[in-house]
Amino acid sequence: MSRKILVTGSNGMLGQDLCPALEDEGFEVVETDINNLDITDEKMVEAVVTKEKPDIIIHCAAYTNVDKAEEDLETARKINSIGTENIAKVCGKNDITMVYISTDYVFSGDDNKIYEPLDKVNPQNNYGLTKLEGEQAVQKYCEKYYITRTAWLYGIHGKNFVETMISLSNKPELKVVDDQVGCPTWTMELANGIIKLLLKESPYGIYHICGSGKTSWYGFAKEIFKLAGLDVNLKPCTTEEFPRPAKRPKYSVMNNGGLCRPWQKALADYIALRDEGEQL
Repeated sequence: MSRKILVTGSNGMLGQDLCPALEDEGFEVVETDINNLDITDEKMVEAVVTKEKPDIIIHCAAYTNVDKAEEDLETARKINSIGTENIAKVCGKNDITMVYISTDYVFSGDDNKIYEPLDKVNPQNNYGLTKLEGEQAVQKYCEKYYITRTAWLYGIHGKNFVETMISLSNKPELKVVDDQVGCPTWTMELANGIIKLLLKESPYGIYHICGSGKTSWYGFAKEIFKLAGLDVNLKPCTTEEFPRPAKRPKYSVMNNGGLCRPWQKALADYIALRDEGEQL
């Protein structure tokens, strides 16, 4: 009998890659989004979960506008903290396995070391804070959970750094920050990493599912243009030269325990896939 998985945020950048990948592995998938499941409405969450009776809930729905969260903590908290708590409570009560998508932004990035899943957390912006509050709710209310932290996410179905860079490639000069280092992650790599945890029935706990290796935003952009065959006048700059409302971690490289491929290989596959799509 196939296991039934309810996915929140199924219309998001991750959800649109994850749901078909789950179905390919034989899971029965129930797709939900804001139109049929408002995660901030506790009664609605309970009603939908009671009706669907999933074995697993993968919680992708989130407030992801990092800079806007600095001025609108209330909305970010309502979705990322309270919404996650609502899902966690219903999972705990009904013995449902919960998978929660979190972020490298729970770390300060000041330690200049590769972060392990159980390392000390210390978010530097409101987005990271609300995602950490979500993690804490999962740990408080669920016994069966996977907290999966990812980083620098990009995918075919959403606004992301890769597409932004390609759209800016015709500028006379393009400056990109070179003093923030992290792990670029394709949504398909994250989806496959989650599926690995579920199929192997890995021990419950916290995992890092992000591209292997590390680079700066400048290094990421350089590789994008190289793979896309674009000649761009790309220049490195500092964070101070490109100020943003939300503080970003300077060094948020995470140890993924071999769950994902090197970020360059995944990016090459992504660029090839988007090129195929453009030629169709």
